Amino acid sequence: MEIKNKKAYHNYFIEEEYEAGIELLGTEIKSVRKGSIDISDAYVRIKDNEAYIINMFIEKYEGGSIFNHEPNRERKLLLHKKEIKKIYEKVKKEGFTLIPLKVYIKNEKAKILIGICKGKKLYDKRESIKIRDLERENKNRR
Repeated sequence: MEIKNKKAYHNYFIEEEYEAGIELLGTEIKSVRKGSIDISDAYVRIKDNEAYIINMFIEKYEGGSIFNHEPNRERKLLLHKKEIKKIYEKVKKEGFTLIPLKVYIKNEKAKILIGICKGKKLYDKRESIKIRDLERENKNRR
């Protein structure tokens, strides 16, 4: 099970990638394993030397009781202090954005791949589309 953020690859240049764990509740991990998750509008913010993912939608678990989770709550990301400090310095100085690229299960734990990204201009997006179309045409000719 792997959920990708296709919008991020289209709208941003990805400079660096980091793998982080996600602090989830019991019903949240069940929904993640089922694939009921959306990260297309999510972003990562660093506050008080901790990283949080904001606006990540995890659908309520059908078998959950009154203790079911809130779908859009802020979730803590599990990163080393050195990584958080390095990411924070880069985002603060150079104007990068932290975007989740994909969510997956690794060794029975939910992981998220976050990217340090810089936004593309409209002409950059057009260039990316042109290159992709040319590669597709060359592949079909073979």
